[in-house]
Parts: sequence; C-alpha cells; structure tokens
Amino acid sequence: MDDPLHWRQLFRLGPAQKDHRAALRAGFGVFLPLAVVVGLDRVDLALFAVFAAFTNIYGRGPSYSRRLQAQLRGGGLMWMVILLALLAGSVLDVGTDAGMWAAIGWTTVIAGACSVATGLLQIRPAGSLFHIFAFAAIATLPFDVTWWEALATATATFVLGLAIGQVGRWRQPEPERLRGLAQPNPAEQPLKPVVRKAIWIESVGYVLAAAVAGAIAHTLAPLLSTEHTYWAMVAAVVPLVGHTTRDRVARGVHRVLGTVVGLGAMAVIIWWSPPTWGLLLLIGLLQFGTEMLIIRNYFWAQVCVTPLALTGVSLAQGLETSLLYDRIIETAIGASVGIAVVLAGSAYGRRLRGRDQGRGA
Repeated sequence: MDDPLHWRQLFRLGPAQKDHRAALRAGFGVFLPLAVVVGLDRVDLALFAVFAAFTNIYGRGPSYSRRLQAQLRGGGLMWMVILLALLAGSVLDVGTDAGMWAAIGWTTVIAGACSVATGLLQIRPAGSLFHIFAFAAIATLPFDVTWWEALATATATFVLGLAIGQVGRWRQPEPERLRGLAQPNPAEQPLKPVVRKAIWIESVGYVLAAAVAGAIAHTLAPLLSTEHTYWAMVAAVVPLVGHTTRDRVARGVHRVLGTVVGLGAMAVIIWWSPPTWGLLLLIGLLQFGTEMLIIRNYFWAQVCVTPLALTGVSLAQGLETSLLYDRIIETAIGASVGIAVVLAGSAYGRRLRGRDQGRGA
C-alpha cells in the first residue's frame, strides 16, 4: 500500500548506529557550559552557550581525526554566525517594523549563504536550519549583552565541544585509529562541478522558503498575536532536506506533528516550573534524546527538539504559556511554505526535463 507521507514511519525506529555516544557528547556539551554561566549568575549569556554547543552534533563517526575536522568546520561556521548575529543585533532596532523587516532580510541572507557553506564544506547535517535559528534568535534578543562576553562564552563552549569530541582518543587501540585515518575522508575530496551547481541551486530554495515564511509570519503577526517570526523561517527550511519530493513533504508534515506532541511536553514543563538547575538538566536530557532519535525517527526527535528549543531560548527570560501558541502557529506557517517551495521546485524541474526531452526528440 502506498504511503506518500510515511505514516508508518512515525512509530518506527531506524537501525541504531551507536547513537548513544554522540548523544552523550551533545548532552554534556550543552549542560556543562550552561552550568557555568548559571553558576556565575550570568544566565543572560546562556543563549550563546546553547548555540555554540551545536559543535557537539557534528562528527558522529568513530574516527577522532575526522570528528575534529567536522567539528572545526561545523562549529566554526556556527561561531561565525554568532559573531554576525551580534553585529546585526547592535544595529537593528527590532522594536520597530522596519527593524523587524531588516532582521528578516538578513536572516534570509544567512539562510542562503549557510546553505552554500554547508554544501561546499560538506558539513553534515547539511542545510542552514541551525544557522537561521541562531542568527535570528541572537539578532532579535530583547535585552542587551556585552559583545565580548557573549563571544567569549561562545568561544569557550566551542573549544569545550572540541575537547569533548576527543575524549577517549588515547584509549582507542592504535591499529583501529590508524585504519580509520587511512580511509579517504569525503570532506577532503574535491566536489564535482555538477555537485557545486546543485548546491547553489538548492540555496535558492532556502532563500525563497525563509523569505516567504518570514514575510508571511511578520505580516500576520498583529492578527495572530505572535512574537517569534523567525520560528516560521526555521520551520520553512525543514522540508528542503530529503532525497525525493515525497520525503521532503513527509518531513514537513512530521515536523508539525512532532511539534504538537512536543508542545504537550513543554506545557508540562511550564506547569511544573522547575528551578533553573532543573531546567539545565532537562536541556541536557532533551539534547541527549534528540541525538538518540534524529537519525532513527524524525518525528520523535521533534518531540524532544520542541521543548529543548523553547527552554533553551527562554532560559534568560522565563517560560510563558504564550510560547506554546507561538510555536505551533509559526511552525504551521513555516512548514506550509517549505512544502509549497518543495512542490513548486519539483514541478519546475519536471517542466525543464520535459522541455529538454522535447528538444531532443
């Protein structure tokens, strides 16, 4: 029986790939720097630790050398995005309509540029979802931070991620380590011209999805009473990852469904109202759960991602029930736009192929 939206995959786990190792690195990689900033009574710097801790999601393979290279590329690009977001935040007046439109415009630029960067640098996970999230969240912060303290927090978290990624290197048997290093590293192989062209073409989809989703979400914000436009931009690029049009549409649908279930978990957290240290533990556990599931089941990974994202970006401002409403509305807008971009791109591709076939006839 046909299953275009992959309903049967909602409750099916893919094969395990020693995910617990990457999950532990990611969990500790975000918990430890957050514990430091909270211990120093500088919760205002938590957001910079959260995004710099994305360094820990790169380099899931067993080779320590490749992991270090992957983390330097992936974490280094995120560090650059944080720096650009700090610069943008220093000049943008997001309290005005013009300032918000400028923020949407610059976030759209980041969406396209980082899509190209992850493609050319062969960073996995690919795409610019994380970078859109980080740039927009930091550039639109409702409070001021000292730029050098924010950058120092991000840098220290980045370095910590690199160190965590190398834990245990000295215990790995030398022959196994050498065999891992002897294998060709895909990231070191030159990209073929056709692949480079595809990367640039794909970036157009990221630009369109982010721009349209941001414009719609901001235009409707007064009517819908929402305050997190960039969440729509993040959700819009989710469907752009996938091998086929069906895979991409299904990914967008699973994103919305996972968000709905995840909001139920978030509602429980808000009702529980744990102390700050309890929230830090939750963030670490949710990050662990996300990395355990992200490759095996995207729907259940989103169940973890939703409270993880909401708690992480709200740590310095407090948890409010309005977050639940904003998240589902913005996700629905973004996912709808992303699916529309995927379908439009697929239709345009079929038209081009048909025209080429007609010329060749």
